[in-house]
Amino acid sequence: MTLTDALRSLAQAGIPRLEAQNLLLMALGRDPHDRAWLLAHDTDALDESANARLQTLLQRHRDGEPMGYLRGEQEFFGLPLRVDTRVLVPRPDTETLVQWALDVLATLPSPAAAIDLGTGSGAIALALASQRPGLAMTATDASEAALAVARQNAERLALPLRLAAGRWFEAVPEQRFHLAVSNPPYIAEGDPHLPALRHEPISALTAGPDGLDDIRTLVAQAPHHLHPGGWLLLEHGHDQASAVQDLLHQAGFADVSSRTDLAGIARCTGGRWPAAR
Repeated sequence: MTLTDALRSLAQAGIPRLEAQNLLLMALGRDPHDRAWLLAHDTDALDESANARLQTLLQRHRDGEPMGYLRGEQEFFGLPLRVDTRVLVPRPDTETLVQWALDVLATLPSPAAAIDLGTGSGAIALALASQRPGLAMTATDASEAALAVARQNAERLALPLRLAAGRWFEAVPEQRFHLAVSNPPYIAEGDPHLPALRHEPISALTAGPDGLDDIRTLVAQAPHHLHPGGWLLLEHGHDQASAVQDLLHQAGFADVSSRTDLAGIARCTGGRWPAAR
């Protein structure tokens, strides 16, 4: 069997071309993004050991395991991040939150202090640290296992990141920040989409009957941990923008608004804690 034959077999199995190429490259022990090499070696033979690895990867893929877990890596905001089942696979939608945070940081005095709450792989925190040298960046998570992944990514990328264990702002009880960002759990318990996410940590996905329990906690805690004029930016579900705006207004935040992702969906909502009350 040649590499072309293997790709043809994957196509017949219903695997999209890009995913098929990634699976084959992983089975061959090559960079899963090296599609140019694959095209240049399309007549090479696929040996038995590589084919066995390919079949194992194919089965995991069919079972719904994210490609990031199969690769062991996911690119986010230009950074190659290690990921495994201890953390969520970073999604492109979350880059909307990062870009908004960078826009906010551009308006703040330097040096600024920022915090990423529920950091998981460290994706948001490391993206901000990579784009804003000198930023005092803290990242928290209630999961020590997740913090180990974030620590590994920070060390691999040589980016400064202070890590703290604990639930939301409880991890930093005495500190205040100019910017707080979070991609918290926001899926409602019992949501029909959850079975498709079964390989990812459920604690990082669901938050009560309406999916807003953790966002309510963050909004309630944030005023005690933001400098006057500081910002809280939150990612949320596709239909939660109005509810999150209401929570921020009720808590006393100003300049409350939402931002849309590339699909035009209101993906993030945030507000500024007033400078004087």
